[in-house]
Order: sequence, then C-alpha cells, then structure tokens
Amino acid sequence: MNLHPKKLFPEIDNYELLNHQVVTKRDLLNFGNALLHEIQSGKSTPEQPAQWLKSSEVRKLLKISPGTLQNLRINGTLNFNRIGGIIYYKYEDLRKLLEK
Repeated sequence: MNLHPKKLFPEIDNYELLNHQVVTKRDLLNFGNALLHEIQSGKSTPEQPAQWLKSSEVRKLLKISPGTLQNLRINGTLNFNRIGGIIYYKYEDLRKLLEK
C-alpha cells in the first residue's frame, strides 16, 4: 500500500518536517482511517485467479476426483506442465475446457 502523506497529514505543507515530529493520536487516527478505507476499497475489485494451478486446486475448481483429472491428462483434454514432482495447469486452459 502506498499512501501519499497528504492523505495522512492534510494540515502539513512541508513534509520534511515530518522527519522530526512526534506521532500524535490524531496522526494514528488518520492513518487508521486511511488504512481502513484502502482495505475496504480493495475488496470490491475482483480477484484475478493464479495463472498456474496445482492439481488439488484444479480438482476443487472442477469438482472432480484425482482419477478423472488423470484421465483428462492422459487423453490430452487438459494440457499440463510437470516441474519436479508437481503438475501445474494453466488457468486459461481450464477456462477453455469449461467453455466447451
């Protein structure tokens, strides 16, 4: 979060003075209100899903069993990448699968 000092300290013109001042209860109240506003305004934005999902996340999203997910991999219906022992799926591929 990047708050501009003018939001927190609207009464101060020279912000260099803030380096040598004591924080007051009013300052803390301003900060708390600004922080609360930032948090509340952030909840209204839709959350972008992760670009790559693990098998467990895909199973929860599609509401399928591990065997069904394995069948989707084997028959080529769902593309995947294996990194180490973990299988990852592209969110975009899942979206396309659901649109079919």
